[in-house]
Amino acid sequence: MKVSSLGEDAVVAALTRGLPCGEDVRLGAGDDCAVIGGARDRMWQLLKTDCVVEGVHFLAAEKPARIGWKAMCRAVSDIAAMGGGPRHALITIAVACDVKMAWLRGIYAGLRAAARRFGVSIVGGETSRSPGPAFISIALTGEVERTRCVTRGGGKAGDVLFVTGRLGGSLAGKHLDFIPRIAEARWLTANFKIRAMMDISDGLAADLPRLARASGCGFEICEETIPRNRGCTVAQALSDGEDFELLFAVRPADASRLEAQWRRKFPKLPLTKIGALRRRNADNPVHSLAVQRTGLSALRNSPASAKRRSTKPKPRGHDHFA
Repeated sequence: MKVSSLGEDAVVAALTRGLPCGEDVRLGAGDDCAVIGGARDRMWQLLKTDCVVEGVHFLAAEKPARIGWKAMCRAVSDIAAMGGGPRHALITIAVACDVKMAWLRGIYAGLRAAARRFGVSIVGGETSRSPGPAFISIALTGEVERTRCVTRGGGKAGDVLFVTGRLGGSLAGKHLDFIPRIAEARWLTANFKIRAMMDISDGLAADLPRLARASGCGFEICEETIPRNRGCTVAQALSDGEDFELLFAVRPADASRLEAQWRRKFPKLPLTKIGALRRRNADNPVHSLAVQRTGLSALRNSPASAKRRSTKPKPRGHDHFA
């Protein structure tokens, strides 16, 4: 059986099932980061790896500093999704022998810029020859207060779903220049009980079902409320991916206060209520992999201009093996 017949989520689930974990592993594979620490420790350690591959995540003609920035910031964004802050990074890079040294220096200029911006210490790594495309892998540590650590799995039926920023259009350049939402996530966890959170890397159509499934919930959203970058369709906002915005769930009682305080704290960054988590039932189950890609439905309490309806199948978001 080829991985293309399974899809990324099924491949990852098969590979990570039954991995050995010690007593200090609070959370292993399956979330934005692994979480390490004692049950009563004040601080927990976050562990993350991420990679960018030429021809998949960037084109060879891109400015190398932008590629380096993206490589570091992808991992930083996952630290943000857990409510933490990044700390130390190891960089692995593999290139062909005929790559110019100036290109590598450009990659490291971008890595350094991102590290300085987000307080990351680059402490080592590895270099190797690649017989094919170049790739850069980041191993990143972070830390988060035990009481402020947020996973994908804490959402409850009725929780309100929010998205930061605007979605879609990443290929126009945003995927190389995005800003991880570290400051926003730290503010959120300091001021509100964030029930569940993740960053949107594979597109809302792929990532929202993952959050709902981890929380044991179904979900409903109103397509008309999805915040889009200029010129993007709803389909692009759902499926383009590499938005690196935060998707999170809060109690309904906190939603209005959060919106008001957000506008004062981050006046230049939109925060949009897009829907809610729902109780599992025959009409809104925790979808299987095949079903969760078929689309999203309109929110029951949506504005009058957004009529409730069942939608046709929607774009599925990014899948590395599809």
